[in-house]
Amino acid sequence: MASPELSYCGQEVRRHDNDRFLTALFAPADAREDLFALYAFNMEVAKTREVVSQPILGQIRLQWWRESVEGIFAGTPRQHEVVQPLARAVARAGLSRHLLDTVIDAREADLDDAPPASLACLVSYAEATSAPLVQLALEALGVREEAARAAGRHVGIAYALSGILRAVPFLARAHRTRLPADRMAALGVVEPMLYDLKPHPGLNAVAAEVAAEARRHLGEARALRGGVPRAALPALLPATLAELYLDALGKAGHDPFADRLRLPHPLRQAKLGWRALTGRW
Repeated sequence: MASPELSYCGQEVRRHDNDRFLTALFAPADAREDLFALYAFNMEVAKTREVVSQPILGQIRLQWWRESVEGIFAGTPRQHEVVQPLARAVARAGLSRHLLDTVIDAREADLDDAPPASLACLVSYAEATSAPLVQLALEALGVREEAARAAGRHVGIAYALSGILRAVPFLARAHRTRLPADRMAALGVVEPMLYDLKPHPGLNAVAAEVAAEARRHLGEARALRGGVPRAALPALLPATLAELYLDALGKAGHDPFADRLRLPHPLRQAKLGWRALTGRW
């Protein structure tokens, strides 16, 4: 049963994007609903590939969201349970339209089931789909310092890469993958191997390379801490979650099919609470 104290967006984010829901709880009350609206908007566009049967239908859905954002900035937001709260967030915090448009445009890549050609292509995908959302969350919190925006970019990439690694079994069941094609080929992994949902040394090696890239971006983000105000913390807490997931993957020998990785991380809430208390995302 839905909690009466939560808005529609808050309920949806709690149910379908619990990581970001938890991070939003550390935001000031006046910004929390704006974060819920942002994250609910992201969920709507991110699930496009999963809710359409053909790419053309996905394009239509993404276009509907482009027009919805256009309507928000024209002062005529659609009557929709996510569009209306997003419009309020745009008005209150002055959210950047180009970042909202990028969140939508980036999801066109999901309509092509071909894996990214290289690790660099995968990082570009991670950046396009995740970094603008972190930067929008910073804007919702009133944080616009350049160091914070740069840190947000790196946090977005790291969190997205960790999510892609966690999604390997889910995508494999649908005969899809987001792992870089060149690294899989170099390490003797062909896509049908993934569909068996069984560990493979080459697959573990590919996962380890992606994880190392995620950790590199976490390091880049944290190197900027000195110029990032404490108010940015709720937007950057996904860095803490990415680190937890990467640590768990490493303990499993970088096997993305390990049983332990399918369960919610037992230290997730405690770690977020401690990091929020110390201000060290």
